[in-house]
Amino acid sequence: MNGLASLSTYPVQSVDIAHLIQIALTPIFLISAIGVTLSVLTSRLARIVDRARVMEDVLRQPDRRPDGRDLHAALRVLARRARYINAAITLITVSALFIALVVVMLFVNAFLRWDLSAFIACMFIVSMLSLAAALSAFLIEVRIATNTLRIGIEEAAGHDE
Repeated sequence: MNGLASLSTYPVQSVDIAHLIQIALTPIFLISAIGVTLSVLTSRLARIVDRARVMEDVLRQPDRRPDGRDLHAALRVLARRARYINAAITLITVSALFIALVVVMLFVNAFLRWDLSAFIACMFIVSMLSLAAALSAFLIEVRIATNTLRIGIEEAAGHDE
């Protein structure tokens, strides 16, 4: 009889684990989306760094002739953009780490039978706040880039006249 009792509880545990995996998949998909966003952010940072290096090389040339462009101001703008992108990368990585901890804590909660629901909810909230802050930093960087582009277009139009 004891063997039958343990066999009857086994399918229930399998159903619980299957349900737990279903619950854990949602945050895992969010980590995947964060990974794609992180790729975009790192690509933007790489482009900013490449542009800054080119400008720095131009400024280092001993026979450089002023052509009307303020490369120092452009470098300051690129440095500002890089700081925002770096902040976004840091914040979105922290968000992904907290989401990964949420998944781990879901399993710990289920297997050890601890009541970690408040802790899991807090970690998820912190993750979403970090994600929102990362997206805000990214938005600011894009706005800086767009405003710089507009200023550059206006300056070029002023030189053509």
